[in-house]
Amino acid sequence: MSGRLQDKVAIVTGSAKGIGEAIAIRYGVEGAKVVVTDINADGATAVAQAINEAGGTAIAITCDVSNEDQVNALFDQTVETFGSVDVLVNNAGLISPMIHFLRADKAWWDRIINVNLTGTFLCCHRASHIMARNGGGSIINMSSGGATKAHRAFAAYDATKGGIEALTRAMALDLGPYNIRVNSLIPGSIDTTGIDEEGRKLRGVNIPLGRVGEPVDMTGAAVFLASDDALYVTGQRTVVDGGMLAQQRSATVDIQPPSDFPTIEELGA
Repeated sequence: MSGRLQDKVAIVTGSAKGIGEAIAIRYGVEGAKVVVTDINADGATAVAQAINEAGGTAIAITCDVSNEDQVNALFDQTVETFGSVDVLVNNAGLISPMIHFLRADKAWWDRIINVNLTGTFLCCHRASHIMARNGGGSIINMSSGGATKAHRAFAAYDATKGGIEALTRAMALDLGPYNIRVNSLIPGSIDTTGIDEEGRKLRGVNIPLGRVGEPVDMTGAAVFLASDDALYVTGQRTVVDGGMLAQQRSATVDIQPPSDFPTIEELGA
């Protein structure tokens, strides 16, 4: 690797597994001082240990991004340890529970909004204050094809991703004069849970590149947006999806088919 993030301090939320883990590890390889943070303390510790054992520099901090006190503690400890924050990747988020809109309730809505959208705001707000005082930085907000398209039974999730992209554009305008770049990164169908071979084939058949993505496929774009190669890039959507959203036919991404929708009889009076 080229050391494109040498000595930059990077916080990657939700990095105990999946895309966040892959980005955190790649950042460590590229020379960043990485803060691995997640509600899964053991998972975050394991990822940080892997980065350190590979010759990088990382610490693990437990944080629920929907909790303002925990977010403040995350940034305070990062600055105390490494002196700054240069890169923030807002990867933490909830996808499930998957609930059809007619079965939804406010508790479900509030939980997903609080983690995905409010959590992104809280982390961005702290990071931007630190970055502004230090002369700039890069914020990368993880979005989804659900921001511009839609999934069945994912109304709250898709709403948060649309909100994250709107927030990204607004922040890019407000923070540009402080040399803070804000961009969104949009994964396609990425296998973060170990889909079986039949499922991978089903999901990959309608993707132009012919396969589902792996978490590591997201890391190149994440490095670019964090690096000085992207010094004139802000307010943009970077899509890494194997061409999934470019086509006129739909990829197989919906988990809940219409046959599983509630009947009128199930809904009651």
